[in-house]
Amino acid sequence: MATITLPEAEMQEGKKNTTKYVYFFGGGKADGNGKMKDDLGGKGAGLAEMTNAGLPVPPGFTIQTEACREYMRIGGVSKEVDRQMEEALAKLEALQGQKLGTGENPLLVSVRSGAKFSMPGMMDTILNLGLNDKSVESLAKRSNNPRFAADSYRRLIQMFGNVVLEIPKSAFDEVFDAKKKQRKAKLDTELRSIRKSSRSTPSATSRRIPTSNW
Repeated sequence: MATITLPEAEMQEGKKNTTKYVYFFGGGKADGNGKMKDDLGGKGAGLAEMTNAGLPVPPGFTIQTEACREYMRIGGVSKEVDRQMEEALAKLEALQGQKLGTGENPLLVSVRSGAKFSMPGMMDTILNLGLNDKSVESLAKRSNNPRFAADSYRRLIQMFGNVVLEIPKSAFDEVFDAKKKQRKAKLDTELRSIRKSSRSTPSATSRRIPTSNW
């Protein structure tokens, strides 16, 4: 997901942004540590500490809180945030031996928000980022479970639509309930397959989920 680039940042030719926005963790070591809750939030600091302690933590990276403060101050973030995220993603792909949303075994990631203090139910999450109309077929083939793959894709569309596009969750529920009624299914699991959605959002909006994973 691309970020907004600030014109102001481009004008400051003489200044180089040296802020470390992205902290990687994985492969037994992390850029941050458990004492950095102000910068990495509780989750980010905890993941860094567990990684450094040698626990089997899935690799990833944390975008530190200064990026958010920067966005709130001036309505966007610098190119440096994008650059560091791209660098961290490349490192993650190399470590996993997978590519985000492509190939026979596509890399899927979750995007989780965090705060210094625990806020149950208040933080937004997007799961299965990396799924698209092509990679969902790869997931179905690799898992030998087309319904699992289609349901994972549905969850991505619902979460992205609600969190990023601010489409009410009820709009997605109405579509899903209508499909259940059409097929005379009482339970979600009774829907054996959910065909390609082409990242469409409910008809109440003209917006669509981007097909690019970045």
